[in-house]
Amino acid sequence: MSKRITALVAASAAAALALAGCAPDGGDGGDEPKGSIALAVFNGWDEGIATSELWKAVLEEQGYEVSLEYADVAPLFSGLSTGDYDFTTDIWLPVTHASYLEEFGDDIVDIATWNEESKLTVAVNEDAPITSLDELAANADAFGNRIVGIEPGAGLTEAMNTAVIPGYGLEGMEFITSSTSAMLTELEAATNAGENIVVTLWEPHWAYGAYPIRNLEDPQGSLGGTEGLHIFSRTGFADDFPEVAEWLSGFEMSLDQLYSLESLLFVENDTDDYGPLVEQWIADNQEYVDGLTS
Repeated sequence: MSKRITALVAASAAAALALAGCAPDGGDGGDEPKGSIALAVFNGWDEGIATSELWKAVLEEQGYEVSLEYADVAPLFSGLSTGDYDFTTDIWLPVTHASYLEEFGDDIVDIATWNEESKLTVAVNEDAPITSLDELAANADAFGNRIVGIEPGAGLTEAMNTAVIPGYGLEGMEFITSSTSAMLTELEAATNAGENIVVTLWEPHWAYGAYPIRNLEDPQGSLGGTEGLHIFSRTGFADDFPEVAEWLSGFEMSLDQLYSLESLLFVENDTDDYGPLVEQWIADNQEYVDGLTS
């Protein structure tokens, strides 16, 4: 797992806003691509990485040129709203990214909801001495008085700061925010050392299959309920790429399908060269993948 986390750190550090130009459908045929598409991906959000890698492979098979553009949450929304990115697969609603929709929603388009089984979580090692967030403050010492979070600008981090921490009286605990990869590094280290740890997470995520962790109950509902995973595009994308927009509008993926893809990419293999693995997954799920563009 350490190589996987190193790869995440490198990917985040190397991510840039060098954006591909967009061209509409209707190339000249032959070897000419049908258009260039910039697919925006949140740094460290593995369901977005997995679905973006899948759509990159699918669209390239259909004759499009696709670049994956990694960015943090705020720059991604900004770039989508200004047309620098074409679409993204990982917008969480109605809670996680609500504040970004308030700011940028008039300039981006909701194409599809492809999964409605997702949720924000706070997780602990499975043998931790507590089962609920309302027990955490009284047992903070058992966790080193620390909660390990992800990116400062993430919707999950906002939910922690505005609802979970004040709601459960956790102001006395240090809430560490840096990156998803840094959180996973700490989770792995605590697991290897047999130590208690509290982390902010979300489902779906491959960490639930890779580490012995469980979610803390949230009796106040501070993290919100089940959320939908949406595809959003820039304004005008459906006019420029009507075929692709139609395919995306019909996209659905179950948690079981997503977990099988995430497991292959992030758990079973120690590489960040995802292309061959995605091709393997496509071959194993050919009927489903064929249906994405039919």
